[in-house]
Amino acid sequence: MKEGQRLWTKDELILAINLYCKLPFGKMHKGNTQIIELAELIDRSPSSIARKLGNFASFDPTLKARGIKGLVATSKLDAEVWDEFYTDWETRLIASEHLLAKAKGTTIGKINNIDFSDLPKEGKEKERIVKTRVNQSLFRTMILATYNNICCITGISQPELLVASHIVPWSKDKTNRLNPMNGIALNALHDRAFDLGLITITPDYKIRVSNKFNNAKKDSSANEFFLKYDKQKITLPDKFLPAKEFLEYHNDTIFRK
Repeated sequence: MKEGQRLWTKDELILAINLYCKLPFGKMHKGNTQIIELAELIDRSPSSIARKLGNFASFDPTLKARGIKGLVATSKLDAEVWDEFYTDWETRLIASEHLLAKAKGTTIGKINNIDFSDLPKEGKEKERIVKTRVNQSLFRTMILATYNNICCITGISQPELLVASHIVPWSKDKTNRLNPMNGIALNALHDRAFDLGLITITPDYKIRVSNKFNNAKKDSSANEFFLKYDKQKITLPDKFLPAKEFLEYHNDTIFRK
């Protein structure tokens, strides 16, 4: 370590990986306003934040699969924090969001732009609703960032039309509700079709359209919005590639062949 430098604390690394999850890989540079904001928050330079995000990138299996190595001068604590998140997204992301809110002197509701005015004043039901809404906001932020804010099937980039879709449904797998490898970015129409099993994505990342559309081959809308995408490859994310075991679940359990 160079003279004058200080070691990263675990809390600082948790805030850094929180930001890593929320940024497209191509925007992890010192000029990014979110990186500058975090740098000011923890009294570090934007360059040091960008380098730390590069350190985390070196652990990301999606980037490794694409031949991107990240910055390899990682520490034992870097690896520890990454592993904690990678094996327990549900707990660690919420904890990191609470830490971020504390550092900013605010609440997790405010940093996620969530209105809690309709909640019960106290009790377990309030806690449950708060957690659910924050989880959903975090998941959306992560997935849309991972896919550079475009639908992976059509390329639509209008934010109001984009949905962070769970591959294994929210209700079926509590432990992977916040796992970014259990998500894909879709437009609202294809999100609905995906949930209903009318389309799926295979473990080799190709779109399959249900035979339920066979009777609609003369329907121009069915061809335009669904059939023409059959067997086409999705636009892959720049990090957090969808896990093949989740795609297999959707193919085997939800897809209406």
